[in-house]
Amino acid sequence: MSEGGGLLRKAFPEHWSFLLGEIALYSFAVLLLTGVWLTLFFHPAMTEVVYNGSYTPLDGIRMSDAYQSTLHISFDVRGGLLIRQLHHWAALVFLAAIGVHLLRVFFTGAFRRPREINWMIGVTLFLLALAEGFAGYSLPDDLLSGTGLRIAQGIMLSVPVVGTYISFFVFGGQYPGHELISRLYSLHILVIPGLLLALVTAHLILVFYLKHTQWAGRGRTNANAVGKPLYPQFMASSLGLFFMVSGLLTLLAGLAQINPIWVYGPYRPDAVSTGSQPDWYVGFLEGSLRLVPPWETAVAGHTIMWNVFLPAVVLPLALFAVLYAYPFFEAWITGDEEEHHLCDRPRDKPVRTGLGVAAITFYAVLLAAGGNDIIAHTFKVSLNALTWIFRVSLVVLPPLAFMVTKRICLALREAELERLAEGEETGEVSQTVAGGYTESHEPVDEETRYVILSRRLPRPLKSPENGDGDVPQLQRLRATLSSWYYGDRVAVQDGEEPEPESARELEG
Repeated sequence: MSEGGGLLRKAFPEHWSFLLGEIALYSFAVLLLTGVWLTLFFHPAMTEVVYNGSYTPLDGIRMSDAYQSTLHISFDVRGGLLIRQLHHWAALVFLAAIGVHLLRVFFTGAFRRPREINWMIGVTLFLLALAEGFAGYSLPDDLLSGTGLRIAQGIMLSVPVVGTYISFFVFGGQYPGHELISRLYSLHILVIPGLLLALVTAHLILVFYLKHTQWAGRGRTNANAVGKPLYPQFMASSLGLFFMVSGLLTLLAGLAQINPIWVYGPYRPDAVSTGSQPDWYVGFLEGSLRLVPPWETAVAGHTIMWNVFLPAVVLPLALFAVLYAYPFFEAWITGDEEEHHLCDRPRDKPVRTGLGVAAITFYAVLLAAGGNDIIAHTFKVSLNALTWIFRVSLVVLPPLAFMVTKRICLALREAELERLAEGEETGEVSQTVAGGYTESHEPVDEETRYVILSRRLPRPLKSPENGDGDVPQLQRLRATLSSWYYGDRVAVQDGEEPEPESARELEG
């Protein structure tokens, strides 16, 4: 009984940034509820039928049973279009909330020990959500989703040597085949949702076990957790958030049209929708495919399509590999082996913040490049010139964003220390005896002072020097990266900051 009471009294932080994960959770709940309803009416079959439904512009058109059932849901089932659009909007918000939640965790350092496993679970959830979204997007078998499947088949074929076998297995024969929709349906309603539920459960269990991170402040330390108890305060506010998320999604579904499949028509392999754009979460892949020049190499009778393989296979694998590895990479180059339960302010870790902003800039350029044809048509500019602008931007803007962000973080830190030394400006100006003017200041409040002084940047790792001067290259690299990570520093007080309690020197 005492353990149950302790669980109900578990403290949860009150800051708004910690609600991002809950928005993802409640969007997922809406997805499950609407998805169960849609399964009652959707037919995942590629059987060819002739449409004779309520939407007369398509009357008499041959189409797949999957597309016909989607039209039936939209026009003939009471509330069907609302539920369809609610499901689609919930999917977009679900992925967006996961992405923003991951960014919050990254920029605040909440991925550090002991939460590395939870970070990896979160990245896996994002990856599975991408696959789930693409599978659901492809089920209606309309011209837009079919265009996406055609691109997906091209990506599979770009894999050297085994690409044709992968495509043949996935589509059950020659493209487009007759089995893909039923296979995607099984993945969409059973396999991937089951994995998502299992990982969400594991994620929540670890959150309860490890306790929440919290922002630094008076009374908040690595050894405690300050916030409102699970029952009744947090449960009441969380339930209110669930109703708010559900209500806003329903409002979007009723007022903002999304994925009007009847406009595109049924999928035909010999046709493609003009100006086709995928959902935002795979837009970066579309952009990467449009930016890589037409590079191909013939090796031993095999053609390697670098213009597809690099942007659509290598790039996503590299991005997720970096996401999985980053917590361990940062711990290795900084020598930080301690537990952290206090959130970092982004300005206190300028290199990490700069890397994050550079990654966001890289993604934003690719996302914008995915609509280069629409942008060129709308603004009456050359498509080729715009493509080259995006290519140059992809190389130039991320490093520039890193440098600017790092400088801004250091400048904000210096401004804070100046406020500590001189005090806050009161806006009052007085005249001196000599005829000059001085501005009065007042001391910074204790809470702000505590937050500023509680963050001290450790010194870089020192490279060991052997007697013969022979130092392993890996250790030299580690010391160099540590110096780069902590090299530009703003001291909290006059003089150097103290060494942290963990050993900072590299061991031989």
